[in-house]
Amino acid sequence: MDEVLVAEDVRRAYGDTVALDGVSLSATAGEVLALVGPNGAGKTTLVRALTGTTDAEGRVELFGTPPTAVERDRIGLLPQSFSPHERLTARELVAYYAGLYDETRDVDAVLADVGLADTADTTYENLSGGQQRRTCVATALINDPDLLFLDEPTTGIDPAGRQSLWDLLEGLADRGVTIVVTTHYMEEARRLADRVGLLSEGRLVALDDPETLIADHGGDSQLLVDGTFDEGVPDAIDYPARTALRNGTLVVYGVRPESIGSVVDELDAAGVGYDSLTWTEPDLEAVYLELTGTGVGRGGEPRGDEATAGGAR
Repeated sequence: MDEVLVAEDVRRAYGDTVALDGVSLSATAGEVLALVGPNGAGKTTLVRALTGTTDAEGRVELFGTPPTAVERDRIGLLPQSFSPHERLTARELVAYYAGLYDETRDVDAVLADVGLADTADTTYENLSGGQQRRTCVATALINDPDLLFLDEPTTGIDPAGRQSLWDLLEGLADRGVTIVVTTHYMEEARRLADRVGLLSEGRLVALDDPETLIADHGGDSQLLVDGTFDEGVPDAIDYPARTALRNGTLVVYGVRPESIGSVVDELDAAGVGYDSLTWTEPDLEAVYLELTGTGVGRGGEPRGDEATAGGAR
């Protein structure tokens, strides 16, 4: 399958700060590639390097040519920071960006795709935070790109809006659009991505499909037992799995849901009281923690569509 995007040994430094440290990756037609990592991991700098909006060492090619030589109609880009004119309506903003291209999709159709059909005539400053972000996504879709870069596209969008946008992006990928998306949200990466790239301190520490990453690096399922425990409690549990105290929580590793009752019986037999039980399975957050020693975090929960961006109201 032809590679739409190829990056080899991409490096970028700002003075003494290394933003990208030899990143190599590729993407094919219709593939969704998610780049995951906390703020400062290098996600935004990598998107800028891949789109030719910042200088970087190494080789980057889109459709077999340097990014700056690609026909602009073929690429859609939503930056992380994007502040369009606040006094224009959503329809006027998307129409403005449509005017930058020779051929585009219908403005109202794109607004409907991102869930703004009923608020298309509301000025940007009076849209909620999530609606503003959806308007920005629409500006990146108006030229019907073959390659779409979305830097934190669902920040500020409520859960229902995120699900709707995920459905839209999956439909685009099914049509053959290649999508590169950066995100803090592990659920988003696992749902959307054919492959996930984990970035830490400018390095690509892993790149594979989500389930393979979890199987290889996610570790065991865990039963978290909350309560007040003595240091000797793990030794009192005669269960065929590793048991440990972690930050005051009793953790039993490798427990399947159907075996939780056996652990409860062991706790009762040992006279160990507890407040609650929580079963968790490995996920991409666990993978990132295993590979980097730190969690991704989200930089704050999404405010949701009920919030107003920038305190405009």
